[in-house]
Amino acid sequence: MDKIRLATIGYESADIADFIATLKTASVERIIDIRELPISRRKGFAKKALSEALADAGIEYIHLRGLGDPKAGREAARAGDYKKFKDIFNEHMKSVAAQRDLSLAVQHVEKGGACLLCYERSHSECHRSIVAEAISDKITVPIFHLGVRHGLSRQVRNVHSTWISEKRA
Repeated sequence: MDKIRLATIGYESADIADFIATLKTASVERIIDIRELPISRRKGFAKKALSEALADAGIEYIHLRGLGDPKAGREAARAGDYKKFKDIFNEHMKSVAAQRDLSLAVQHVEKGGACLLCYERSHSECHRSIVAEAISDKITVPIFHLGVRHGLSRQVRNVHSTWISEKRA
């Protein structure tokens, strides 16, 4: 990353190839997974598979469980009660584990930027926006909310193939 910056991304409805292509296009070099439970029914997004795919793409993977949304918060969000969800998560952010991992997240962002990862496509319906704001309260950093571009991995492959073909000609 050229400048210290903070991004967020959700992988809802994404496939792993488009997810990684989106990160590469945005010059993301470090993912901070802020899911309490880094498991997923979506292929490629469970902790082990995701960390391996990111490593293959040259992207560092860090999991900070203390910044994950507790079960009660996830249930409130799933029920559409975003006020209750935010109240629960804001209370959680006062915990020792959350404050410890928030400090670690700040350190990672200061090292050259990071992208916060969670599930929800919309950052406004996800705790990653709250975490991003908490980080920006501690250090001055612009926040970018990324969206996975469906089909991007095919476009990147096509551009790369065309470039190689033109180079050989």
